[in-house]
Amino acid sequence: MARIEERLIALGLTLPAALKPPAGRLPFAFVRLVGARAFISGHAPLNPDGSLARPLGKVGREVSADEAYDAARLTGLAILGSLSRALGDLDRILAWSRVFGMVNAAPGFNTMPSVINGFSDLILDVFGPDVGAHARSAVGMAELPFDIPVEIEGEVELAA
Repeated sequence: MARIEERLIALGLTLPAALKPPAGRLPFAFVRLVGARAFISGHAPLNPDGSLARPLGKVGREVSADEAYDAARLTGLAILGSLSRALGDLDRILAWSRVFGMVNAAPGFNTMPSVINGFSDLILDVFGPDVGAHARSAVGMAELPFDIPVEIEGEVELAA
């Protein structure tokens, strides 16, 4: 069994199915492989069946900061699910290069970094401090697709 797969099991984590979009079509790849890089499209927090996880809405209004932290963690699992499907083996990831976290923020909510920590903490727990370390931005947005509280995209370096 692969090292990262073993780590996910040890942490009691399960990767969700691919996103089942609530409306419309999404004509893009969730993971685009180019050379030794995987570019990760924006992902949402998902339930195990691929449906959007609740709660939905603005952080600081309908969604608490703690719920948004959990949503960022679920988003990380969704990203790992997409990477697993695209790569076949998460052990191919040599380094997490960069992460861009977006928070559907209510006016006045300004602690976006603590929300996106849900993602960063997950990646560091799963991959460790060497492979899991990443550059990161965490910003507030006026709206996010389907009223999700968090959307995250990124880039990883791959082994051949």
